[in-house]
Amino acid sequence: MRQPEPKILASSRHRRMPWKNGGGETVEVAVYPEGSDLADFGWRVSMATVASDGPFSSFPGVDRTLAVLSGAGMELEIDGMGRQVLGPHGAPLAFPADAPTFARLTGGPITDLNVMTRRGLFTHTLERISLGAGQRIAASHDWTLLLALADLAVVSGDTPFALAPLDVLLVEGRCDLRVPLGQAPGDACLIGIDGIHA
Repeated sequence: MRQPEPKILASSRHRRMPWKNGGGETVEVAVYPEGSDLADFGWRVSMATVASDGPFSSFPGVDRTLAVLSGAGMELEIDGMGRQVLGPHGAPLAFPADAPTFARLTGGPITDLNVMTRRGLFTHTLERISLGAGQRIAASHDWTLLLALADLAVVSGDTPFALAPLDVLLVEGRCDLRVPLGQAPGDACLIGIDGIHA
């Protein structure tokens, strides 16, 4: 069976919706199954602006990884994990989305990236990467999402894709991506999601 072609999820078309706890607004990048709500998604990728201190929404049975994309950063108090500090240049933090969590901003509003998967059904990874001309990226998961943090060009096979900041390239299945020669160095977030198969 032929795999779907990679596709761009343009930032201008990301769905905006209120936080589960009503404390702000989230920008939904992608969700599976498509059209799922906050109670029944299998996996979900979103961004949010955090403008004030406060508790995180709880998602029972869900694992979460969080990265700060912009702003000074924030401190999280996570039940069972203690105090965790996140900044725009630090590693993403994985923690249970159903653990009580309180956020304190360290220097004004921040924008974060959230990856969430239903525990026992899906797993995920999230890493920051720096891409330069000629570099190759192995899309080796059931779903791979490449979130551009700067203007970025990548090629799949013979098909070029031009990503603006906060656009996402969604790849279903396994393929190789490469950065064409002449591309200026740029940062991105690479997300891998896999279903757990019995």
